[in-house]
Amino acid sequence: MPLDPATVARRWFEEVWNQGSERAIDELAAENLIAHGLGEAGHPASRDDFRVFWRNLRTALPDIHIRVEETVTEGDKVAIRVFLEGTHLGEGLGVAPSNARVNISGIIVARVINGQIVEGWNNWDQLALLQQIRAIPAPKPADRFLSAQV
Repeated sequence: MPLDPATVARRWFEEVWNQGSERAIDELAAENLIAHGLGEAGHPASRDDFRVFWRNLRTALPDIHIRVEETVTEGDKVAIRVFLEGTHLGEGLGVAPSNARVNISGIIVARVINGQIVEGWNNWDQLALLQQIRAIPAPKPADRFLSAQV
């Protein structure tokens, strides 16, 4: 009997991300995987594209840990609210290592068929990531209040 979508999602984050198992990518992601939100806007990623993304992020944040906060399942889809933590020690993001701690949230929706992820929609706080690794400047405290009043 195939695993339910929430179980597959939890295994995905534990084995692929937290344990760094490349073998788990092949086990838990369908060969014809379509991943949205990982690369250039409007261009879905394949399983091989995902593998490049995964290697780059694990190189940039070698101590990466993604905590699953919550899952909601409906049919063959699961929504996963996650929290990513790590230290920017490598160049996998195209930015020199900053040694900065990274803490960002994300929400992913995955479609699971026969125990494998066949399609995923990824939404991460990429602005916070870029600010935390010092790729772009973070707003000054006064700027945050001004933009909230507009």
